[in-house]
Amino acid sequence: MPRDKKILIEGEGLHGAARVQAMCAVALSVLLALLDYAIANVALPTIGADLHISAASAVWIINSYQLASVIALLPTAALGARIGFGRLCQIGLVLFIVSSLFCGLSHSLLALSLSRAVQGIGGACIMSVSIALIRFIYPHEIIGRGIALNGVMVALGVGAGPTVASVILSVATWPWLFYINIPLGLAALVLALMSLPRTPTQKGTFDGASAVLNALAFGAIILAGDSIAHHASTLQVCAFALTGVVSGWLLVRRQKGQAHPMFPVDMLRIPPFRTGVSIGFLAFVSSNLFMVSFPFTLQNLFHCPPAVVGLLMTPWPVGIMLVAPVISRLSDQVPATILSSIGLFTTSMGFLALYMLPAAPHWFDIVWRVGLAGMGFGIFQPPNNRIMMVTAPAGRSGSASGMVQVSRQCGQATGAMLVAMTFGLIAWQPSMRCLQFACVVAFLGMLLSASRLFSGQEEQA
Repeated sequence: MPRDKKILIEGEGLHGAARVQAMCAVALSVLLALLDYAIANVALPTIGADLHISAASAVWIINSYQLASVIALLPTAALGARIGFGRLCQIGLVLFIVSSLFCGLSHSLLALSLSRAVQGIGGACIMSVSIALIRFIYPHEIIGRGIALNGVMVALGVGAGPTVASVILSVATWPWLFYINIPLGLAALVLALMSLPRTPTQKGTFDGASAVLNALAFGAIILAGDSIAHHASTLQVCAFALTGVVSGWLLVRRQKGQAHPMFPVDMLRIPPFRTGVSIGFLAFVSSNLFMVSFPFTLQNLFHCPPAVVGLLMTPWPVGIMLVAPVISRLSDQVPATILSSIGLFTTSMGFLALYMLPAAPHWFDIVWRVGLAGMGFGIFQPPNNRIMMVTAPAGRSGSASGMVQVSRQCGQATGAMLVAMTFGLIAWQPSMRCLQFACVVAFLGMLLSASRLFSGQEEQA
């Protein structure tokens, strides 16, 4: 590791080529983790047919990644604070590369699901410390630029997944969806080894009991929601829900009074941080209500060919990327509450415009509306994340970064479950009902964001 392994201080940042190289390492790592999550969705029917499994069983190829990632986010963030954020990112990349190889070599649902779970843990290692690393890579006064670039990578990974998958499947078999991670992962790993800064570490041992309680709490609650979405028995739903609630209660009790808790209950007492987490959760519920359901609207209601569906979803990440250069500078100059509120209002209006599409829309009618919603999300996300990171206490970057990702992942999981419930309970145009819900949830997020202007939280941020 260059620069004589100097331990950086939060807010000091890197400069010149060192900052560019380190940020490229973080950006490529984040893109890799999220692209692989999104890329497998398109291939589920193909993988299911090849492995001779039902569509319901094939969903576990996605669920295993998401479940492992969610339950690992806070434990890996805590681990990163003890061994160094850069080192944990490197470990995550190694796990991701190796598990991608085993995914491609898998010949059964069990083997593929287990390999995907390891991928999810590798992805959690990367995502849980990505924003914490940005806090060390960028000086405090321009940290918004790094957070904005990270938001672009998140959007690009999630939004470009379907298009990339379609391209790969048109020329190769489904294992190449995972083999492609190997050269990309190796490139990211070399960059990470060469350029990621050495960060301060916290003393103390890893709290294994809290990690188990965290896994039970988040895992059981997600499984309870998934059981509701798939019309499981009341007994099964209640069992999962009770396990999750009791484990969560025990986790919170165990974390109280700890200097560096794995689940940062103390940080949730900071109003700007708590509000930022809540707004992030609502925003990603809204975005996934749209992302998961709208392809069904395009294909079933507007009769778009499957190949066109991915292209018509592309304006979402494109919209985020278009506003990124402006927001990266404004987020360090304009009050974050104003920007995030404008962003969620714009996203909400974009979803409303999509709901009001004519019965036989021209492709441009769809493109500008999806792009508008994406631009709004691009305006919202960096300022809201910035509030969470700058209001976190000194030395708690790992916990703050982990909670940013928890709000995102839990919001995405909740949005996907709400789509499944809507499709199961509503017979008439359920995908359009999902757009209505997405519009309402984004608007509620905007109201919560704007409330910071009147509660004094903006001054604290």
